[in-house]
Amino acid sequence: MNRRHIAYVLLLALFLIPLYCQISLGQPILPQIEIGWNNTDSPEQVAASLRILALITILSLAPALLIMTTSFVRIVVVLSFTRSAVGLQQSPPNQVLIGLALFLTFYVMAPTWSEVHQKALTPFMEGRLTFEEALTETEGPVKQFMGRHTRNEDLRLFLGAAEVTSRPAHYRDIPFHVLAPAFMVSELKTAFMMGFILYVPFLVIDMIVASTLMSMGMLMLPPVMISMPFKILLFVLVDGWNLVVKSLLTGF
Repeated sequence: MNRRHIAYVLLLALFLIPLYCQISLGQPILPQIEIGWNNTDSPEQVAASLRILALITILSLAPALLIMTTSFVRIVVVLSFTRSAVGLQQSPPNQVLIGLALFLTFYVMAPTWSEVHQKALTPFMEGRLTFEEALTETEGPVKQFMGRHTRNEDLRLFLGAAEVTSRPAHYRDIPFHVLAPAFMVSELKTAFMMGFILYVPFLVIDMIVASTLMSMGMLMLPPVMISMPFKILLFVLVDGWNLVVKSLLTGF
């Protein structure tokens, strides 16, 4: 190798070495994450790990808690009854009904969640409450909402099943595993009562159409096919969605 080749190699190295250093220094340092079991002598670390595990478990149960402790059960069942009463099996789609039920649930539960935010979430984020104290403060407004819409018969049923001899003086003192199923049963009963009221006018239309077709001798023509446009027309003329949503909101 002559001197000219050596000079080219050295010149190329002078350009490549700073470029390599710049690339190496510019790369971000990623943290190493390890999941495993390690021995510890600090009870605080064990307690913190258990709290994180409990929080992850609560977050995984969030959809079930949304159904059990809010107005979602009554709203979605009534909307489903409305669709079935009109005779439409796939319209509106399930996604639309669930979306409408969620937004109505947010509207109904806004005062309760605002109280939870003021009494529990904000003090906990500011460090003025521990996790256990914040959880206790959260139960108060939620149990108050559930208790107001729980029938006494259903509450007595689950209190007796839990072998609670005397009814607590305040909803806050009722165990959650007793109040939650009683609230859900009460909501289902109310939703079925509203569904029955929704079915009656459309059932009358079905009977009138069936009697008319029978008197005209059109026995081979399905009455459901003829009555469906009239049921849709009636629902639109009376502004059915407005009436259903209004009755749901005023019921809370």
